[in-house]
Amino acid sequence: MTHSSLTTPIRLAAVGLGVAVTAAAAQFTMPVPLTAVPFTFTPLAVVLTGAALGSRLGALTQALYVLIGAMGFAVFAPSPTLPPGLLRVLGPTGGYLLAYPLAAFVAGWLAGRGWGRRYVTSFGAMLAGMAVIHLGGVSWLAVAFTHSLPAAIAAGSLQFVAADVMKAAVAALILPQAWRLAGRPHGREES
Repeated sequence: MTHSSLTTPIRLAAVGLGVAVTAAAAQFTMPVPLTAVPFTFTPLAVVLTGAALGSRLGALTQALYVLIGAMGFAVFAPSPTLPPGLLRVLGPTGGYLLAYPLAAFVAGWLAGRGWGRRYVTSFGAMLAGMAVIHLGGVSWLAVAFTHSLPAAIAAGSLQFVAADVMKAAVAALILPQAWRLAGRPHGREES
């Protein structure tokens, strides 16, 4: 068997594992006062899968995660107040969910261009991905729900900044092991 004939099954398995890791991370959830947006570990999984799998496969992984959740499979964070399936994507957390593929792409793109080789720059790549998630969530809240940017920032970002910085730090710490698991020992983007 040639290297290229092994690549596709390995990539498919990596994408499947990335979707499973993201879904598992969503199950660790906690309500946050004064907002419909819960605390989850999903953003950590989003930026880590992006950086570990590369920009394209990372974005594909997160797009599949959102699609599977929109189809009604129980991969999103469990919630007594947020609706399941497609309604979750259209609800208050929809902006975050829709930002996941782009956040994974950004973290993967930066990591694939050398940002993942040192902890400090890897942390920067993860923070950039987190910023995309916050921007997507806050924009969605402002336009569709609060109709006010300050209210959206208060409900959808400020309460999560410290935790998401910590998640980015953990993701940067785990990245070298994730690269080895994904078969990308140096994290370079494939052409």
